[in-house]
Amino acid sequence: MMAVSIGMSQSIEYCLVPAAETGVVPMSRSPASLDTSFSQTYDVTIGTIGDLRPSDILVPNPDGSSGSIHGDVSMPHRKDIALMAHLMRRAGFGAPHGELETRAAMGYEAVVEELLHPEEQPAIDEELLYRVFPGYEGAAGAPISQADWVYRMINTQRPLEEKMALFWHQLFATGNSKVDNPPELTRQIAMFREYGLGKFGDLLVELAKSPAMIFWLDNHGNHDGAINENWGRELLELFSLGVGNYSEDDIRDAARAFTGWTIAPKIPRNPLGRFYWNFEYKAEDHDEEEKTFLGHTGNLNGDDIIGIIVDQPASSRFLARHLYRFFVADEPQVSDWNITPPKDPEAIEELVDAYNESHGDIRFIMRVLFNSEFFKNSRFARVKSPAELIVGTVRIAGNYDGFRPGFNNLAIECAWQGQELLNPPSVESWHTGSEWIDAGGLLRRVNFASGTLGDISLPGVRAIINRVRDQAQAQGKLSPQALVATCLDSLGALEVSDSTTHIELLTHASVGGELAWNTPEEVSASEKKIGKILTLIAASRDYQFA
Repeated sequence: MMAVSIGMSQSIEYCLVPAAETGVVPMSRSPASLDTSFSQTYDVTIGTIGDLRPSDILVPNPDGSSGSIHGDVSMPHRKDIALMAHLMRRAGFGAPHGELETRAAMGYEAVVEELLHPEEQPAIDEELLYRVFPGYEGAAGAPISQADWVYRMINTQRPLEEKMALFWHQLFATGNSKVDNPPELTRQIAMFREYGLGKFGDLLVELAKSPAMIFWLDNHGNHDGAINENWGRELLELFSLGVGNYSEDDIRDAARAFTGWTIAPKIPRNPLGRFYWNFEYKAEDHDEEEKTFLGHTGNLNGDDIIGIIVDQPASSRFLARHLYRFFVADEPQVSDWNITPPKDPEAIEELVDAYNESHGDIRFIMRVLFNSEFFKNSRFARVKSPAELIVGTVRIAGNYDGFRPGFNNLAIECAWQGQELLNPPSVESWHTGSEWIDAGGLLRRVNFASGTLGDISLPGVRAIINRVRDQAQAQGKLSPQALVATCLDSLGALEVSDSTTHIELLTHASVGGELAWNTPEEVSASEKKIGKILTLIAASRDYQFA
């Protein structure tokens, strides 16, 4: 048995073959030279965590010589595919190997441009979607609305559009626990799709007009002469500037500027059911007196407040750090930002410069981010959120492509793993990074990923098996090293950072000898062996990272 440290004196045990049983010991660098920063940062370890790559692990070849775990795999464009896999994990939810090969052939910068212009790709056919799943349209039940979004994440041809929607949902956290109106939350997500790659200021204006946000932060109770500061406070603290960049007087006058921004009178639910809410500006309820906000004085309205916000140096830095945290590498929780500097100040400055140069154009900033060296060098530096892990796994497995039952189960699984879509725990949103990993969450994550990728009946897993079989038949035989390497490559050029895990994978790949495909019995045994290797990889520490 092997213990997996999760922090807070908790551990989970599951069965792994001891490394000593393999007889494979040589490594290209000594344990003393290993970088253990990942272990210190995430406290989720299996063995000694370092910066080893597959090429660092020396294992015996059939002729007795030593070679790296990737030594038997001839893939002339493996680095390009690995970089493309990294891009698709961050700008989308991952991709199967065939898609990665196609995109790598297009060229990295060309794929970035395609991702940045989702309007050029076909949208989800909503008419067909709601004909097949009529319960999804205007669903009053949160799990069904969540299932609608999960379907889109998996089946979209506009992956960055959905990933940006998830980013903004996490930043502008709005929860059904209070709003109690899943259709309005679904409309807010649709607004993120429409404005998520535009100007930051335009997005904030649309957010301020979102009925779900107005109800969530009580701006429908914000009146001339009787203000409610909730929206004004969170707009500055959590959505745009961050703690320490405004005063209590700024909060008060921001709230006064947003008086009159409310929800139009609603049609009663009965007898026809719930109708959508609509934004309404009530001029008679707006405070027309002079206000002073961040040094600007006048009869300010909500649009004026947002115009002032987006020109503040703190705004560009706040957004840059959020983008870095979501798309590049894990950072401390937002509540610590006013006392904890960013991990990569130069990267933040590059994003700030992009914000200032483009006047807050998100598409321009994301182009700079995806083409930067700090992004390209950040592989596996983020713990996957539950949505990323679940959607990425089934995209590889291919078992939820198109219309089929079960999307609500995936949405519920997401909640069980700690991320209930459309219902973040508070306006502060989810705590990310290592906090996605606790005892219960890790078990569910491992069980879901390994159970899915170990199912050799699923179309995506069959594609991996066929790829292994084609390679074995082309080479005449496939060594354990090449088998493990091909499985890792097929899961998005995954890199296993722990030598013990490598050795355990090789041990299982060596059991029963080489793969054989001559008889039905040999084919069945070979397919089961590949399934077990995929199961072990999906259960590894490294699969938890994007």
